[in-house]
Amino acid sequence: MDLILWRHAQAHEVAEGGDDLGRALTPRGERDALRMGHWLDRRLPRDARVWASPALRCEQTALGLGREFQCAPTLAPGASVEELLSQIGWPGAAGAVVVVGHQPTLGQTLAHLLGMAQASCPVRKGAAWWLRTRVREGRLQTTLIGVQAPEMLGH
Repeated sequence: MDLILWRHAQAHEVAEGGDDLGRALTPRGERDALRMGHWLDRRLPRDARVWASPALRCEQTALGLGREFQCAPTLAPGASVEELLSQIGWPGAAGAVVVVGHQPTLGQTLAHLLGMAQASCPVRKGAAWWLRTRVREGRLQTTLIGVQAPEMLGH
């Protein structure tokens, strides 16, 4: 199984007392989502499944991929690693899955799957981390295939 964890692109700050789920992408966030979406689309298999948090900024980021996606309340801000992994059927699901989500959940999921000493790792806004499972010597392993940030893709 391939798992691509994609943090939402840059969004407007929430106003005091405002709705965090309704925060939209900034113009830079929109550009970054399109660039990263294009980069991912060229590399993902056609049958890749795409899940997004129901937060507007995640939906807008996922639209940059140009593919159908589903929103899952289990991926909303504050989701746990267990909720994310259960939602996507990790590690037994076949194929590739893209999750458009939030910090700290994505960083916590990476730390968990990669066996990092710290509880979480930083994930830049708009960046995608590509992981793959494999069985080696009878044990399931998770390997990091690559990390891409929008600023590395040019304009």
